[in-house]
Amino acid sequence: MKLMLILLQAAESSESSWMSMLPLFLILIVFYFFFIRPQTKKTKEQKKFREALQKGQKVVTLGGIHGKIVEVNETTVVLDISGGQVKITVEKSAIVVDITEVGQTK
Repeated sequence: MKLMLILLQAAESSESSWMSMLPLFLILIVFYFFFIRPQTKKTKEQKKFREALQKGQKVVTLGGIHGKIVEVNETTVVLDISGGQVKITVEKSAIVVDITEVGQTK
């Protein structure tokens, strides 16, 4: 009889510990779907964008410099920022936005 009582108490305590862990699991799931997953998706899109940079694209850097891509290297890009007079070299990771299509009318 005492053995059965001890087993029942052990089963109740394991259920109670499982139920106390449930909110933690739910919080982890919410963090994954609302924070981690979108961030990894955004990072993949940025990497794909930077790998697809081509000569002739108009872009904006992290520092706000507007320029036209003159040369694309493995990790850097050469930008023309003043109509052929000034060229600068920037890291591909500093390129943020492609503005080639902006301002063009059909």
